[in-house]
Amino acid sequence: MPPEQASPTVRRLKLGQELRQLRERRGLTGARAAKELGWSPSKVSRIEAAKTKPSHDDVQAFAKLYKCDDQLDELLGLVVDAYQRGWWEDYEGTLPGGYTRLLGLEAEATSQQNWEPQVVPGLLQTEDYAREVILASRGIVRITHSGVRSRVEARLDRQQRVLHRADPCILHIILDESALMRRFGEPSVMRAQMEHLIQLSVLPHVSVQVLPLESLHPVNTGAFIHLKFAAFDDVVYLEQLYNPRFVEDPEMVAGYETAFDHIRSEALDENESRVLIQRKAMMWGR
Repeated sequence: MPPEQASPTVRRLKLGQELRQLRERRGLTGARAAKELGWSPSKVSRIEAAKTKPSHDDVQAFAKLYKCDDQLDELLGLVVDAYQRGWWEDYEGTLPGGYTRLLGLEAEATSQQNWEPQVVPGLLQTEDYAREVILASRGIVRITHSGVRSRVEARLDRQQRVLHRADPCILHIILDESALMRRFGEPSVMRAQMEHLIQLSVLPHVSVQVLPLESLHPVNTGAFIHLKFAAFDDVVYLEQLYNPRFVEDPEMVAGYETAFDHIRSEALDENESRVLIQRKAMMWGR
């Protein structure tokens, strides 16, 4: 994987996953491993859950206990990567913690499925539309003027890194038709956003479909992003008003994949969707 695409967030999760699997192969509980190492059980669980960055000495102690010296170099390599700085950390002071974790995961995702019933997804937003979406929440969530500017910059930076990287992530995005009709800013902002959607929808790695209002709505769910990786378990991101939630349980993740497939079965195909988006652009241009 190119160095600029490697994500410390994913490396830290991968390291925790590897350590948990090694412990389970030795038939040890987390509490037993902690006792053998002379640590608190919470330290072991936090390292395995990627909530704490382990030191080189920590990983060497794990490897000795689990008798896996042959994997030590690989584990230590993950430690080095886990301590690298991600591009999103430049904006960490103004972005919600859960959102920065999404950016870290997304940096290594090979594909993502995104259902959005309310707004145009952040990856496809114009600068003006993004600003209006962020400003719309200021009456509920406290954001300073500089915070708004930083969030817009982060969103545009994210778009460049995800949509235009050397080995781009495959995007499957489904929008509810109402998201094309919900006004943010002046009509000119909406028209430009519709035109931008059409431009991005023709990229070879981007698929945009619209669920029309007159179609059956097969699943009653809010917005979600299902991230897939080459060498890591799938993760689903659920956006919420304050603290977003991440779904990692395999059965629940599979449920979201099924939900996305049901929505896609009722959505217009890509060409029909572009025609509908063009009609909305003309509507906003009147």
